[in-house]
Amino acid sequence: MLDSNHPPRFVLYLGYQFAPHKLLDRAKALRVNMSYSRRTFLRQAGLGVAGLGLALRLPEALAAEGGSGRKLPRSAPEAQGVASAGILGFLEAIEKSAHEFHSFMLVRHGHVIAEGWWAPYRPELRHMLYSLSKSFTSTAVGLAVGEGKLKVEDRVVSFFPDDLPGTVSDNLAALRVKDLLTMSVGHAQDSTGSITKSENWVRTFLSLPIVYAPGTAFLYNSGATYMLSAIVQKVTGRKVLDYLTPRLFQPLGLAGMTWETCPRGINTGGWGLSLPTEGLAKFGQLYLQQGAWNGRQIVPASWVEEATSFKIQQPAGAGADLEALKPTSDWHQGYCYQFWRCRHQAFRGDGAFGQFTVVLPDQDAVLAITSESPNMQGELDLVWAHLLPAMRAGALAADRPGQARLREKLAALALPPPKAQAASPLAAAISGKSFKLETNPMGVESATFDFRNRTCLYTVKDRTGEHRLECGIETWLEGETTMPGMPPKLTSGNLGPRSRVAASGTWKDEKTFEMTWRFTETPHHERVTCRFDGDKVALEFMSSVTRREKQPVLQGVCG
Repeated sequence: MLDSNHPPRFVLYLGYQFAPHKLLDRAKALRVNMSYSRRTFLRQAGLGVAGLGLALRLPEALAAEGGSGRKLPRSAPEAQGVASAGILGFLEAIEKSAHEFHSFMLVRHGHVIAEGWWAPYRPELRHMLYSLSKSFTSTAVGLAVGEGKLKVEDRVVSFFPDDLPGTVSDNLAALRVKDLLTMSVGHAQDSTGSITKSENWVRTFLSLPIVYAPGTAFLYNSGATYMLSAIVQKVTGRKVLDYLTPRLFQPLGLAGMTWETCPRGINTGGWGLSLPTEGLAKFGQLYLQQGAWNGRQIVPASWVEEATSFKIQQPAGAGADLEALKPTSDWHQGYCYQFWRCRHQAFRGDGAFGQFTVVLPDQDAVLAITSESPNMQGELDLVWAHLLPAMRAGALAADRPGQARLREKLAALALPPPKAQAASPLAAAISGKSFKLETNPMGVESATFDFRNRTCLYTVKDRTGEHRLECGIETWLEGETTMPGMPPKLTSGNLGPRSRVAASGTWKDEKTFEMTWRFTETPHHERVTCRFDGDKVALEFMSSVTRREKQPVLQGVCG
């Protein structure tokens, strides 16, 4: 296990500016008039932050980073026409809100001008993107179109002759790749819940009734994006992740990406991709530069324009007035090819609980966010209220006091571990004892607590063996775990046997030990409340995915 108190790294760059190797002339922002929420899908389906500090004394290292293409160049906010006070206001507003941010990176004129990670989240960790994965699947489709492997007007049935239902309806026969891209399949409800219950997701998708003519009605449908992934794999012979790696990820200097798969080994497409925060920023910058990167046209400029321009209008919902919603809702500005239009002539890819890449062509800016929020619109409202007004057309005079305050705020970003009591007399009495658990849905047979050196090693046993997770006492302790049923998440797909976790425990009272497990490569955490009563224990789990819904309580007896 590793303690979370790592040496500080860069966050804010004051005074040094470096142009990246062969920095492209900024492509002119598209000035065309471009402009249903995923809520149906959602229903279905301390301290010691790493990566905080300054790099003022290492200009040569920063120049090398910019030149290698591995990292975006860094700069002071005012040098790129952004007021440090506006960024500080954004961070202070987050602090006062109900939003739990894990990271953000703000890019202006191709330079990172502010970045931060809330401990125990760190720069190098991948973050589960949920539906932000869709924009990467769309990019794979665009690359395949550019290589002549398919067209957006192609009929979906043409790719899967062996998986078609006995009777192909007129609407199914008419379904195009374009209709998958624009979430206008014609289903009455999101297909995700149905396909993920089966072994052959393609066959199940094609068997579902299409009640509306394809291309006529928007319905957020993650199964449609899975089908795009399946089509790319069909025409290229490679999973979307493998197809994108040499064409997108490697040119952007990204490595170590993961993407969940269906039972047949097809990337889930509509969810399941994991990337670090800077990967999201680079992806947005690539689209801001109309698909060009370090002198190469990585994604066809024509696809960038096509994929991010208005295609179909989301409905307002029962009893709602669309025109009344548009001034305040970023979910009613129009949908593109797996991208959303935003207010202020921006566009974005986004994922459940607040994973964002927001591209602002008019401001020549990109914002990447990872978070766990109950209100994604509220997060964007903070962007428009604080960051957008901070951007000016030209460079600003250096604001040394403002930069110092911003530096201090960035250096202190953290999600502190819960604290009540650091110790209990009961700890020594139960330490090392095994509690046999009653039969339960998790399949866990026993649980053991070992308290020593301001840590608690929690061990459970099931039919596959022992699974351990070590907590700091009122401090985050980082490590990995194979704990069954973890990490909590919304979607189906394989994440692998081991999960990164930062865990901390505190005594709520003398008989109640509470552990918080933050799965730092996902948006989520689990809270485990352990109540001891003589030789008995009751284990109560609450996931941040289900929020207030408690899971079954596990009852156990010592011995």
